[in-house]
Amino acid sequence: MTIRTVAADAGVSVSAVSKVLRNAYGVSDSLKARVTASIEKLGYRPNASARGMRGRSYTLGVLLSDIRNPFFSEIMAGINTALTDTPYQPLLGVSNSAIGVEQALIDAMIDRQMDGLVFIAPRMDPVAIDAVARKIPSVVIGLHRPTEELFDTVNNDDVTGAEQVVDYLVSQGHSAIAHMSLDLPPDERQAVPFQREKGYLQAMNRHGLARHIRVVYAEHSPKARQKARELLSAPDRPDAVFCWTDACAFESISAAIELGLRVPDDVAIVGYDNSPPCDLAQNSLTSVDQSGRQLGAETARMLMERIEGRTRAEHFVVEPRLVVRGSTRNA
Repeated sequence: MTIRTVAADAGVSVSAVSKVLRNAYGVSDSLKARVTASIEKLGYRPNASARGMRGRSYTLGVLLSDIRNPFFSEIMAGINTALTDTPYQPLLGVSNSAIGVEQALIDAMIDRQMDGLVFIAPRMDPVAIDAVARKIPSVVIGLHRPTEELFDTVNNDDVTGAEQVVDYLVSQGHSAIAHMSLDLPPDERQAVPFQREKGYLQAMNRHGLARHIRVVYAEHSPKARQKARELLSAPDRPDAVFCWTDACAFESISAAIELGLRVPDDVAIVGYDNSPPCDLAQNSLTSVDQSGRQLGAETARMLMERIEGRTRAEHFVVEPRLVVRGSTRNA
């Protein structure tokens, strides 16, 4: 079954079918209806490899650092929504935050003629990301490089979001506020964890709480729960813990429960992302909302614009908003 078969069945030219498949500008509703009816009747599916050799494959590579992070599902929902009624399809690769795996996945996506790439919280060094962006249109989520020209970035204002958390906890009477973050090498200082740690430090100093500053570094679960358990069982236990992600905060809640501590009476816990599990009664997690679906939708829009020829970089930033739930106050 080829595009010529569809054209013959619909009684139109091959170029007309191509325009419908590309969702090209100026295609009439009647033409689209005729071609779509023939495609459905014949069961035609475009050959992605052949389309890629001719110019476009209409596939977008999406590189996830961790498929277990519930916030990333919100980003993907936004991407999928933005791609509705377009010819593009996203294909996922999961690196589990391993730099070597990231590079291998990217090479495979480029080899398969994908039209563009989305990086979600990459762990690659800046030079490697630059090299990829020179080869293929790219948008990066979770990397603060506002002067970058080779690729677009989509972010939440992580410094401001972290300051909002500390400001709120101080207003609730907390002072011994600890922060759980992710230890990063110097070349990753533009990544999300460092920006949130920066906001935490700025706010603690602004409130005159420098003596209470405590930053604990933990990888993803189960190490995050162990680090939280050590922090919450220490003689100088903090009265509040601000975690750099919701996933880390859920582990902290579990650690507190295992130690017999009451949340929020004995310790308040705050996350970052406002992922769907925050609303579950057993979590009721106060968290910073960074509009995951909007981030995903903006990413898809920007990547398609890059593919269409835009070369001037765009750097989108959404304002964070603290959503207060039961993990920081009694209902």
